[in-house]
Amino acid sequence: MKKLFFIGSGKMATAIAGGLISSGTFSADELGAFDPSSAAAECFQKITGIKVISDDPASGISDAEAILVAVKPQMIVSALSPYKELLKDKLLISIAAGVSIDKLQEISGCRKVVRVMPNTPALVGKGAAAYASSEKAGDADEKLAEKIFSSVGIALKMRECDLDAVTALSGSGPAYVFEFIQALADGGVAEGLSRDAALMLAVQTVIGAAEMVVRTGEHPAGLKDKVTSPAGTTSRALEELESRSFTGTVIKAVRAAAARSRELGKC
Repeated sequence: MKKLFFIGSGKMATAIAGGLISSGTFSADELGAFDPSSAAAECFQKITGIKVISDDPASGISDAEAILVAVKPQMIVSALSPYKELLKDKLLISIAAGVSIDKLQEISGCRKVVRVMPNTPALVGKGAAAYASSEKAGDADEKLAEKIFSSVGIALKMRECDLDAVTALSGSGPAYVFEFIQALADGGVAEGLSRDAALMLAVQTVIGAAEMVVRTGEHPAGLKDKVTSPAGTTSRALEELESRSFTGTVIKAVRAAAARSRELGKC
């Protein structure tokens, strides 16, 4: 019996499968997958070494301890509902954004459900995921979900009602950081740096600053104070950012994204 069977073999599924194998959590032989797209299936199999079914997932579902559904939210019904009888006693792990645990249980017939909100840095092993589980999901089920997503970053247990905030912070967060990196580089270009040099410096600055927070364990505010000399260049830059409500704007952006996530969850 397989440890885990993927329904869907896109980029996120490929990243997760690759992380599980490279970390030694599971071998390729302990994993299986289904994707109706032969091109996607071929790509997934080539990268991960996992055998992929392209015609009917029934045999793969039957032969697995847990199912990880990695399809777009609008495809979740067609991906799960035809296989209710096979799924009812399985652990279902879903990364379909905005699809609630209640909805997943209704669609699949599963009682044991773990809903996960990952983010795209999982593609490079630096993901931030949060998960919530149904009442019927036990400690072993949660530990399996945490093990899976810890193989491509970090995984935190949350209440389901917090997943909209997670979506807004870490789910959408990479886009905010990309925007900041671009703006930082643009500032360097405006001051005469070459585009390549400005982008390289901006990227490494963000990587280094994040790593300092991780390694030192210090609050970002404390680290910021250490690099800000009185009446210096950093002080002047921060003054300009706050005169334009930089902090408040970021907070409003996260809250707007969370509100939109709640709206989508009602659809």
